[in-house]
Amino acid sequence: MGADAGGGPLRKREYDEDDVRIRPGKGSRPRTRIRPAHEEAVAGFVVAVDRGRYTCLVESAGEKSRHRTKNRAEGAMLSGRLVVAMKARELGRKGIVVGDRVALVGDVSGKPDTLARVVRVEPRASMLRRSADDTDDTDGIERPVVANADQLVIVTALADPPPRPRMIDRMLVAAFDADIEPLLCLTKPDLAPPDELVAHYAPLGVPYVVIRRGGELDELRERLTDRISVLVGHSGVGKSTLVNALVPDANRAVSHVNSVTGRGRHTSTSAVALELPGGGWIIDTPGVRSFGLAHVSVETVLAGFPDLVEGTVDCPKGCTHRGEECALDALVAAGQADPARLASLRRLLASREGSADDDRPAAP
Repeated sequence: MGADAGGGPLRKREYDEDDVRIRPGKGSRPRTRIRPAHEEAVAGFVVAVDRGRYTCLVESAGEKSRHRTKNRAEGAMLSGRLVVAMKARELGRKGIVVGDRVALVGDVSGKPDTLARVVRVEPRASMLRRSADDTDDTDGIERPVVANADQLVIVTALADPPPRPRMIDRMLVAAFDADIEPLLCLTKPDLAPPDELVAHYAPLGVPYVVIRRGGELDELRERLTDRISVLVGHSGVGKSTLVNALVPDANRAVSHVNSVTGRGRHTSTSAVALELPGGGWIIDTPGVRSFGLAHVSVETVLAGFPDLVEGTVDCPKGCTHRGEECALDALVAAGQADPARLASLRRLLASREGSADDDRPAAP
């Protein structure tokens, strides 16, 4: 019988499951289906995402939230401390975006140079998406933008840069797809009147507010209070200026519009959730020049027009609701539907195809 390194006799080793070497599979699948319950995890609300690091608002121990937003914002806390976290490996490729409600473990003290782990993403009440490739909507890949918002505030200038109805249409379709309420926020009325644009969207029944430079924001604040609202719009429309007025300590960078191209410069580089002094949240997003909708179906857009849905029962199979064979024309001809509503539906359906920037202003 041989001897071990200490000079004693070799003994048969007892093996257990910890000694079994498991070859990891392809991708990032967990090695077991049994996952820890993380009963000690604390709730957090993702307010910013930056290169794999998630800044979350966590309610302080023994501290009650001074207010909770209603509707879909109910899980978002409005008091506490900020905790930076990374995604736990067990989540695999599951994405995390601003607005997500998550569960955190590890060091959740929020002290400098500490890092917690996100171990669970709670079910989402809504998800605003756009196609990943804005220049080629044929791939159909979705890019999550914001989770759990209940209002989409479409900020557009009435001039400098001029409004782009095709882009607004696409954002409205995205709102229908996410089942969140849209709101038109029109800026720079000192440069152009809002009447024409307001009339253009009147058949859709989309609410709107007009914001004057240096003017009162009471009407807008009322619509934002106790809600989670995501602000979207072209660069240069005054979105960051508006955010700074609503949240005085936001310090969002602002820029100017290029006099040649009529476009603004991207000053916000990532989405961030900001608490409103009167209650609720606004999520500021980077300025966009396109909004892909390849993931949105015709049925989803049609669902936003309940007054027209009944008329589609006589449409041929696979009807796009834009051709001569569509039964909706007969519905309008019979006086059973508003022609302006049908025109709006077809405009939104058309916005799903091609570039979102087709209506950009021509260079002088």
